[in-house]
Amino acid sequence: MEHQKVLVLDFGGQYNQLIARRVRDLGVYCDLKPCDMTLEEIKAYDPIGIIFTGGPNSVYEESSPHIAKEVFELGIPVFGICYGCQLTAYVLGGTVTHAMTSEYGKRELTIVKESPVLKDVPAKSICWMSHTDFVSEVPEGFTVLAKTDSCPATIFADEKRHIYGVQYHPEVVHSEYGNQVLKNFLYEVCHAAGDWTMSNFVAEQVAKLREKIADKRVLCAMSGGVDSAVAATLIHKAVGNQLTCVFVDHGLLRKYEADEVMRVFKDGLGMNLIKADCGEQFVGKLRGVTDPERKRKIIGEEFIRAFEKEAKAIGAVDYLVQGTIYPDVIESGKGKSAVIKSHHNVGGLPSVVDFKEIIEPLRDLFKDEVRKVGFELGLPRNVVMRQPFPGPGLAIRIMGEVTPEKLETLRDADFIFRDEIAKAGLDEKIWQYFAVITNSPTVGVMGDFRTYENVIALRAVTSVDAMTADWARIPYDVLERISTRIVNEVKHANRIVYDITSKPPATIEWE
Repeated sequence: MEHQKVLVLDFGGQYNQLIARRVRDLGVYCDLKPCDMTLEEIKAYDPIGIIFTGGPNSVYEESSPHIAKEVFELGIPVFGICYGCQLTAYVLGGTVTHAMTSEYGKRELTIVKESPVLKDVPAKSICWMSHTDFVSEVPEGFTVLAKTDSCPATIFADEKRHIYGVQYHPEVVHSEYGNQVLKNFLYEVCHAAGDWTMSNFVAEQVAKLREKIADKRVLCAMSGGVDSAVAATLIHKAVGNQLTCVFVDHGLLRKYEADEVMRVFKDGLGMNLIKADCGEQFVGKLRGVTDPERKRKIIGEEFIRAFEKEAKAIGAVDYLVQGTIYPDVIESGKGKSAVIKSHHNVGGLPSVVDFKEIIEPLRDLFKDEVRKVGFELGLPRNVVMRQPFPGPGLAIRIMGEVTPEKLETLRDADFIFRDEIAKAGLDEKIWQYFAVITNSPTVGVMGDFRTYENVIALRAVTSVDAMTADWARIPYDVLERISTRIVNEVKHANRIVYDITSKPPATIEWE
């Protein structure tokens, strides 16, 4: 079945991926494509609607991205956001004016004329602005639908040609009825069927995979992370034991994680899953190494060797599965599409496997959609909602040399942290949370004895995409329980600190 599609043209705005996600959340499939798509490429894509994203440019700059006037003559509804709104006005003969001061933040939006795109939107609501230029005069044939005190044409339209300009950002949560406006464009203007659902995706993908793979053999590197877990489960649902998964346990995973991977996928789903126990090998290679980049390189090299050994024992396969997801392959407005993503640990995995073709069953999905597929496939919540975890694992959460003793301490401390966060009902409100062993020993007193142990730091952040992050405001009583449990239950722990630095200036991980 061919889904209806909306085309989102990327003009470099910071919210471009969010626009695409909002459209998909409303039940319509869309792709984010570079704004320099040709007219013929747009026609071939055959969208039911086109959305122009925002961007940092001014329409009057020579280097600014533009759009051919003919796009508006295709008979396809157009919805321009922020820069896309200004570009619509500029190309069609309106006037764009440079404001003396930029306008950022919340503004009161007042509707001045009814329209299908404003169905179920109250006369006054809050919208979120982020612009310097604005449309001061709409093109001929257009009507102003809504305004703010400082923006006379906040929403304008040519209803006959189904062309809309929206100066604010309806895709952000700060715009109260922004999602309703997007929904109205999709359903009232483009007449979308709403046929993009995760249950449909799973059924169609399984059928496609079954047809493509037929009786051939498939190999997957299973990391235990969400993407590889969901990709492998989709393939397994399609072709069963024709899939072989290799799980390289490098001994740097969190407490109980390796056992859980085997329990869920081998014991629970009956997957043909091979576990390579390489903990001693990896930790041995890391002995005496303190530089984080050197740690990463060693782990990457050892992973390739470990996987190559298992792959050689399996022999030639027809397909190699990778958990590439949509943000990895998006064509940005300023560049070209990404090349095939290598395994999350290394860059050279495909070169050590004897295969004919790569399969990426999740390449059309955003992260939140991957999680929805995981639930559709019946995977347990603790697997589907697993927080991001770096490929080098706990090795880069131990400052200085990685030792078996430090790994045990960190696993136990990290487990208590995650356990208490879950008990407090905060596990789905915080993007990522983990413990770190610093390389700074401090004095402590436990009973009648003086101790001298490395400080353990706790890190917890809220984020949408990990590009920026804010430190999580964990209640003091929860932090107290975590600290008390760690110093009482974990060996070599006598001082706990909490990292209250946002990104930027800090990164989320410490190394």
